Amino acid sequence: MEWLNWFAAFENTKPLALVILFVTFVLIVYYVFGSRKRGERLESYKNIPFLDDESETKEDKK
Repeated sequence: MEWLNWFAAFENTKPLALVILFVTFVLIVYYVFGSRKRGERLESYKNIPFLDDESETKEDKK
């Protein structure tokens, strides 16, 4: 159980946590943008917040 003491030292766990989080981030980005079809679908979602503004301005002009 001596190897568990290695995790108790911050100088060991901080770089390990950084590596784990970086690898997780890279895997998520790869999953999201790895497929061209999925990437295009996500790119089409970028204008969703502005769609309400366009419909409100069209109603105001009527």
